[in-house]
Amino acid sequence: LRRAGIDVLTVGVDGKTVTGGHGIAVNADITLGEMDLTAMDMIVLPGGLGGVASARASQEALNALQFAWENDKFVAAICAGPTVLADLHITDGKKATCYPGCENGMGSAKMAENQASVIDGNLITGTSAGCAVPFGLALVAALKGQEQADAVAKSFVIR
Repeated sequence: LRRAGIDVLTVGVDGKTVTGGHGIAVNADITLGEMDLTAMDMIVLPGGLGGVASARASQEALNALQFAWENDKFVAAICAGPTVLADLHITDGKKATCYPGCENGMGSAKMAENQASVIDGNLITGTSAGCAVPFGLALVAALKGQEQADAVAKSFVIR
């Protein structure tokens, strides 16, 4: 996203230090309370069961996702993250993907098998960490167009 010139802010649910499922700590740019929901074009929910549990446990995070959806922003999630969107009925009747084995948590989404990422209107979902590059390029395409996504892919030699 940053290679495409898109302003990105990472957001911590319980503070600015976020530790992933594999013990890697990342410093977020802002906390949920500091988000300006009206200024965003897209909200992206990461995957991982710990991250998904944190999002589900935070009413503020759920409210941000719902606000984005109801205000025609792009809403995206990867890995197990799309199940949180299903909880909020964002994926109802929409084409989507998720981490293999999480399909039972996808409600009435129209599951797209064997796809790294799926775009259905303002909803963008990705399958797993191994699909992060095509998912990221789908996010770029949504915000800046396919030509810009292709240029980014070419810049780091995606074939």
